[in-house]
Amino acid sequence: MTKRNKITYWITTGFLAFGMTAGGAQQLFQIGGYVEIVSQLGYPIYMLSILGFWKILGVIAVLVPKFPIVKEWAYAGFFFAMSGAAASHITVGQPFTEAIPSLVLLIMTVTSWYFRPADRRIGTVNQK
Repeated sequence: MTKRNKITYWITTGFLAFGMTAGGAQQLFQIGGYVEIVSQLGYPIYMLSILGFWKILGVIAVLVPKFPIVKEWAYAGFFFAMSGAAASHITVGQPFTEAIPSLVLLIMTVTSWYFRPADRRIGTVNQK
């Protein structure tokens, strides 16, 4: 892994971890305006607790060494949560600017996943 790729990985992963931890904690404790946002989108409030809990566990999974399969699931969960959030904002007719935080975290998710080191990847099946 080149130095540039390692720096890219850790910057995007740090930003992703911070964003998901902050959002996850606010959702878990239903603070920071999330109740209003989720209500406007038409989702039940209890979804906040579920999303917040899984986001925090996902951050732990992404940051802790080893466990590449768990990391893949965490990245997939982040991808689905952030793409779903962006799509929800757009679908209900909110201004595009409401979807920008979700899209930024979606980009950080994909970038962190793409640049992750070899020891954080699932081994290739049937290597020859």
